[in-house]
Amino acid sequence: MDKQKYYVNLASQQISTVRFENNDSYVIYASEEEVRNLRQKLNHMHEGDMNAFFRAHVPIMPYHNDRGNDHYDSGMSEAFQIIYDLGDEKTKEHLTDIGVLDKKGY
Repeated sequence: MDKQKYYVNLASQQISTVRFENNDSYVIYASEEEVRNLRQKLNHMHEGDMNAFFRAHVPIMPYHNDRGNDHYDSGMSEAFQIIYDLGDEKTKEHLTDIGVLDKKGY
């Protein structure tokens, strides 16, 4: 499998082969299948975020029982792990420094 360089920005949930403006928060080298897997995680985060948004407008639903937040959080953790696994040295160093990885993951 050929790996290609991708620029990833989790805030905008953007994955691109072209560096543009602020889309280069993380640099990864991935196959098409690996990028699809990362895209699925980002989509999972987006769905969780949308569910949490709608839940926020229902005052009788307590925040701590919010599956949308749980989906978003688990998606974010999984996305960080994928980015770490595929990332260049700078990306790996940054993710290690900011402490977002599960200690068992690396």
